[in-house]
Amino acid sequence: MNAWLRQHRYALGITLRRMLAQPFSSAANLLVMALALALPILGAAILVSVQPLARQVSVAPELTVFTRLNAPAGSAEAIATRIRKEFDAQISNVRVIGREAALTELRQNPAWSDALAVLPSNPLPDAVVATLRDGEGLAGIANDLAATWKTWDQVEQVQLDSQWVQRLEALLRFGRIGLIFVAASVAMVVLATVFNTVRMQALSQREEIAVARLVGATESFVRRPFLYLGAVSGAVAALLAIGVAGLALTPLNEAMLSLARSYGADFAIHLPGLPWLVTAVIASGVLAALSARWSVKRSTRF
Repeated sequence: MNAWLRQHRYALGITLRRMLAQPFSSAANLLVMALALALPILGAAILVSVQPLARQVSVAPELTVFTRLNAPAGSAEAIATRIRKEFDAQISNVRVIGREAALTELRQNPAWSDALAVLPSNPLPDAVVATLRDGEGLAGIANDLAATWKTWDQVEQVQLDSQWVQRLEALLRFGRIGLIFVAASVAMVVLATVFNTVRMQALSQREEIAVARLVGATESFVRRPFLYLGAVSGAVAALLAIGVAGLALTPLNEAMLSLARSYGADFAIHLPGLPWLVTAVIASGVLAALSARWSVKRSTRF
């Protein structure tokens, strides 16, 4: 166990000394990878921050159940009670709008007051307005509920405005897919950068590797420092990328502040949570180590 730890400590020390021996080259490679990795981090920050705000700014997803004009008194209250009991998991709030209250509200609108004044009776039915709970797949849930409630007694029509929900979900889905493509492109950049860095490092140390093999060094001993080079480069680049993304959020938040205030919202873009960032650093290090392993196996066959 001690020998294994000494070998890895030696490989890590060699890696750090080689990086410090070429500070400009190492810094340039880390900067390229950091700038590339900052793009998906910023994309994730914007997506995570916008998702709850979009639901706050948008109109709450509601379904309106209209009763029949000849429905018995109390039918709307009975429907509201049934919705609360049977669909509590999907519905956050239910309220009843009586026909007289609806008519009074319409008469206060100048566009409708003249037309309603000539009507002999109230043409409006009682209505039950149900607000959906926040969650995923709201458009599908709204459609299913509307289809079910239309079959109930004394229900004339169920109206839902699910277009905005569908647009919102499509936009967020587009953002997630776009972020995946950006992350995949950045992964290719990291792979190529680490591959070429390790390849050049291995070729520049051909004689040292040859001598090490002559004195009995194993392949794992020869290649281990290059694997650490890839892993350290990937992890450090990810940490730098988080710092770059954090710095970039300051001007972005300043630019978004006036727009958010115009909607009466307090909005700020923030980085994803710590577990997500730690996962990103580890994934970057592992990806870079795999690229280094592939490169060193191809570049040390001499």
